[in-house]
Amino acid sequence: MRLFLTTAIASALLALAAPSRAAEPVLIGMGNLSGSLSDLSGLNYSLESGLAANLLGGMGSGLAWAGGNTFLALPDRGPNANDWGAPQLDNTTSFIARFQTVQLSLTANAAGSALPYTLTPTLQATTLLSSSTTLNYGPKAATLSGIVDSSTVLAGSKNYFSGRSDNFASGLSTNPANARLDPEGIRVSNDGKSVFISDEYGPYVYQFDRATGERIRTFSLPSSFAVGNVSSSGAAEISGNTAGRVANKGMEGLAISPDGKTLFGFVQSPLAQDGGDGGRYNRIVKIDVATGATSQFAFDNQINGKAYNSSELLALNDHELIVLERDGKGMGDGSKAAVKQLVKIDLTGAAEVSGIADLRTQPGTAIVGTRFLDIKAALNAAGISDALIPAKLEGIAFGEDVIVNGKTMHTLYLANDNDFLATAIPNGGSAPAAYGNQFYVFAFEGNLTNQAIAAVPEPSQYALLLAGLSLVGFVARRRSR
Repeated sequence: MRLFLTTAIASALLALAAPSRAAEPVLIGMGNLSGSLSDLSGLNYSLESGLAANLLGGMGSGLAWAGGNTFLALPDRGPNANDWGAPQLDNTTSFIARFQTVQLSLTANAAGSALPYTLTPTLQATTLLSSSTTLNYGPKAATLSGIVDSSTVLAGSKNYFSGRSDNFASGLSTNPANARLDPEGIRVSNDGKSVFISDEYGPYVYQFDRATGERIRTFSLPSSFAVGNVSSSGAAEISGNTAGRVANKGMEGLAISPDGKTLFGFVQSPLAQDGGDGGRYNRIVKIDVATGATSQFAFDNQINGKAYNSSELLALNDHELIVLERDGKGMGDGSKAAVKQLVKIDLTGAAEVSGIADLRTQPGTAIVGTRFLDIKAALNAAGISDALIPAKLEGIAFGEDVIVNGKTMHTLYLANDNDFLATAIPNGGSAPAAYGNQFYVFAFEGNLTNQAIAAVPEPSQYALLLAGLSLVGFVARRRSR
C-alpha cells in the first residue's frame, strides 16, 4: 500500500513538473472561391487542352500574408489533371505562371454560431510572372495574346514563365534561363515590394517584383538538388537520374523569417540520393537573402513510423518552423484523408548537412518535430468528413490577430490546391461535389513574431495597360460625341 501511494505521489509530481503542451490551434472560420471562375489576368484564349488561359484554380499551392486582410495565393503549373492527349508533356500546358491577390475577410458571427467567424475570399488582382531576359522554350511559348511558335518570341521582349514541361534547354535542371516553372511556395519581402517563389521543376527560388511580376533575382541552389538528364516526362526524369530532386517533388515549401533576412526552402520528398520519394529525410535549405549563401538541414518526415511528403514551411521566428505534412488522400483523390498535420521543428543546434551525400548514412543528424496541429482531427470536429477534406492542403500563412471569446489570438490560414477542378467525386459518393479553392482559418496562442510588411505595391503593368486602354476608349468616345 505504501509503495502504491509513493508511486502515485511521484507520478503526480512528475506530471506537475513536466512542461504542459500548448493547446492546439482551433478552427474559427472557413470559406471558398469557386473553381470555375476566371481570374483577372485578361487572357482570353484557350490552352492546348482547350481550357481557358484565365481559369482560376490551384490557389492553395502557396499562400502568403501581405498585411491586413490581403494575401497572395499561388497556383501551380496550371491545369493538367485531365488528359488532353499529351502524355509526353504530363498533360501540362502553356499556362502562364502567376499569383493571385485576394482579400480574406473575417466577419464575426452571432453568439452560438458553429464557428466564431465567417471567411469571405475576394479576388483582387492577377499578376503574371515574366523575365526581361530570353528564356528557353520548347516548340510553344505563351504570350498575352495566345500560344505561339517559340521561334517567334523576340529576344528582349517580355518572356513569360510557363507550366509546360518541355520549356527547357539541355543541361542541369537548375538552369535559370529555362521557361518552365511549377510554383509551389510564395513569401512577401518585408518592404512589400517583391515576392519570393519556390519551384519544383528546377528546383528554383526566384525573386519577382510584386507590382510587375518581372523576375529580379535568382538564388542559386546547391547543384546536388539538380538532375542532369532532363525530360518533359516526370517518369522519364525519375528513371533517368540517380541524384537530385525527384520529378514533381522539388522545392515545395518556402518560409521567410520575420525580419525578412532569411528564406527557408523545402523539398517535398527526399532527394534521389537520400532515398527518393517515400524516403525519410527531407532537406531544408536556409538562404541568406543578402548574400545568397546557403546551408542545409535534415528533417525526419515520419509520422507513426510512416514517411510523408512535406508540403509547406512557415517561420514562427528565426529558428522555429512549422512544417505541413500530409498524405495525398481526401477530396479530389476519391479517397479519405488519413494524415494532415502541422509539425513544429527547431533549428537551434541542428547539424549542418551540406557535406553529407546521403542522409541515410547519418540519420542522427535529422531534426524530429513535435505536433503543432492535427488538421484532420480539427476539420472532423467541425463536421467535415475524411472524404470531404481536400487531398492537397498545401498553403499556410499567418495573418492578423483576432479576438476569440474575448481573448486576443494569432491566426493561421490554410488553403488547398484543387487542381483547377470545380467539382470532384468524394469517396463513397456517386455525384460530384463542389471542389473549389478552400480556405480555413485557425486561431492559437503562443509566441509568434509576425512579419512586418511595410508597403503596398503599385498595380501590375498589365493592369496599367488595361487601364490605359480603357482611358483611350473613354477619350475616343468623348471625341466622337
